[in-house]
Amino acid sequence: MRVQAYMFYGCGIFFLITDIVYWSFSGEWTGTTAMALAVGLAFMIGIYIHFTVNRIEKLRGAELPEDDKLGDIADSAGDQGFFSPHSWWPLWVGLSAAALCLGMIFGTWLMLLGVALLILTSIGFVFEYYRGQYVA
Repeated sequence: MRVQAYMFYGCGIFFLITDIVYWSFSGEWTGTTAMALAVGLAFMIGIYIHFTVNRIEKLRGAELPEDDKLGDIADSAGDQGFFSPHSWWPLWVGLSAAALCLGMIFGTWLMLLGVALLILTSIGFVFEYYRGQYVA
């Protein structure tokens, strides 16, 4: 996974060089700002992946199987992490956000209801698996 971090670092450097060339020839601020944001996003993802790999390697005590040049596919067999089987919370968060947006159009009462529902459903979504054993 360290290769992916270097790939995002490379993208960030490419975007930075392109941004400097773009700004020097055009002098236009909107595109320059958008490309500067792309530079920041590429470096942010690369740094996140880099620190995550370092943390995982410290926990495992060895490098990751995908970073081993002589590794086999079977080396990475086993659990890859926890993935939610299903959840209704994203539906309710989306409907609450829709109520909030419609409230901006139709009235303050609907907007306040949307804000309240969005806060409640976001809390439910974040703390879904902190309520004890999950039963499907």
